[in-house]
Amino acid sequence: MTIYEHLVRLEYEGVPFVLVTLVDALGSTPQDAAAKMLVTTDGLYSGTVGGGKVEAAALKLAREILATRDAKPRFVNWTLKGDVGMTCGGSVKFYFEPHFGPGPWSIAVFGAGHVAQALIPVLLPLPCQVTVADSRRDWLDRLPSAPNLRVVHSESPADLVPTLPADTYLVVMTMGHATDRPILKRALLERNFPFIGVIGSEAKATILRTELAADGVSPARAAEFRCPIGLSFGSNHPHEIALSIAAQLLSVRDRLGGIDRRRLGEVAAEI
Repeated sequence: MTIYEHLVRLEYEGVPFVLVTLVDALGSTPQDAAAKMLVTTDGLYSGTVGGGKVEAAALKLAREILATRDAKPRFVNWTLKGDVGMTCGGSVKFYFEPHFGPGPWSIAVFGAGHVAQALIPVLLPLPCQVTVADSRRDWLDRLPSAPNLRVVHSESPADLVPTLPADTYLVVMTMGHATDRPILKRALLERNFPFIGVIGSEAKATILRTELAADGVSPARAAEFRCPIGLSFGSNHPHEIALSIAAQLLSVRDRLGGIDRRRLGEVAAEI
């Protein structure tokens, strides 16, 4: 894996790290400019900026930044002899870039039909990790390729529900309410996701809630999924529906920042 692939993995896993870049190297130095390394609280994770005392000094500062959670990037200029204690007569300039954010926003889309085909390209440029699950391989094959898109072909997409991160936003748009229901049942009985939205009408929502209640889902929990999904604008064109869904996801994400999950029902009712 390249250092950038390691960086993406750390970001996705929500691991705090510092990207250290050797911006400039003058005179006799152990590494050339543009060398990089990733540092976590455990120490060197990937890459190198020269080894020896200069790298040890950079590692020490990076770990201090992580320990104090100082998120401000900084440049540092060191002379190798005076500041680092090496016999080399050169100097180095480092850029320390801390990353403390959580992993990317997790979104799971169940169903790869027309609206999903329009929605996924809208979501992929955002700082999110998107998972799409469907039993139809031909529809999954139509999705674009992207490093933050995971495609899951499964005859039982509901089995994916227990494996999703706790902060995942669920978008349920399978072939119909009969295939939506198993996903909703597992999501409502086994998990506590911050957002669950289902494509369809209010009549469909009523039927789903009745059937979920018969399956053991309490009325209070069944009331927590949103159906119809999306903000109230646009037409029934798949691309306009996709935009309304993306807008709602962003709105709920921003409204839930710093809000107790137990207030989800209040927030969802306002959006």
